[in-house]
Amino acid sequence: MSDPCNLCPRACGADRSTPKGRKISICRAPDEVKIALVSLHPWEEPCISGRSGAGTVFFSHCNLRCCFCQNHEISAGGAGIAVSEDRLAEIFLEQQDRGAACLELVTPGHYTGPIVRSLERAKSRGLSVPVVYNSNGYELVETLRRLEGLVDVYVPDLKYFDSRYGEKYSGVPKYFEFASRAIAEMFRQSGPARFSSDGIMEHGMIVRHLILPGLWRDSIECVRWLHETFGEAIYISLMNQYMPLYKAARHPEINRPLMTLEYQKVVRYARSLGITHAFIQVGLTAQSKFIPDFNGENVLAN
Repeated sequence: MSDPCNLCPRACGADRSTPKGRKISICRAPDEVKIALVSLHPWEEPCISGRSGAGTVFFSHCNLRCCFCQNHEISAGGAGIAVSEDRLAEIFLEQQDRGAACLELVTPGHYTGPIVRSLERAKSRGLSVPVVYNSNGYELVETLRRLEGLVDVYVPDLKYFDSRYGEKYSGVPKYFEFASRAIAEMFRQSGPARFSSDGIMEHGMIVRHLILPGLWRDSIECVRWLHETFGEAIYISLMNQYMPLYKAARHPEINRPLMTLEYQKVVRYARSLGITHAFIQVGLTAQSKFIPDFNGENVLAN
């Protein structure tokens, strides 16, 4: 029996070592790490994708239950392949060998212990590319502190300002309360953005925000808080790629594509504040072709 899991704000106290017959964690993740895809991702922000792509490692399971999740196959369905900590360290090094601009850990928080140990192992064996921690933002400060000195760039979501939307659409209480504290801790660790000579972010933070249909006013509050709190020391990534996938049909008000005008309202507000450190999406990004195929590629040793 493993220690009760309290890694995230849910504090469910589950025993993740033996799912059958014991209390299952809300994220449904076992103790052993599961990975759904290891890839070079060309569609991340330019400063972490570079020319060769971000070295993404997509972890299975998630502590949120977003009704519109485009990665629900792995976040809720748990598709993936179990790997040891030794293999995880090898995967990190293999991404560097493939020429990845960074090592990007996608939704990793529920595997913090194994990731810390695997990163330490990989760094002792020559891992030198920036380590990017891509998070849904619903994290505990105490857990994030275990990553200090191992993560170079934090890429959290800030999904909602009004936590009632977090309860309604992502199934979690007090989303903003926890996410705002987590983002502040991430910034404490990473500091202001710093770049290499070829434009790759070596340290810093990019906060992503996906605008949802009808929620542009809440999006404006997220942008306002980020700017008032961090100014131009961070980058904000405003995303227009929402698609009514998974269980979005249960909520008619978001069961439609985002309108261009809704996105433009948020962008215009950001510009009115004088924000220049921002990424803005143009063109038709709400397309299924941008969703990865979680086929287990590169997870197992060749």
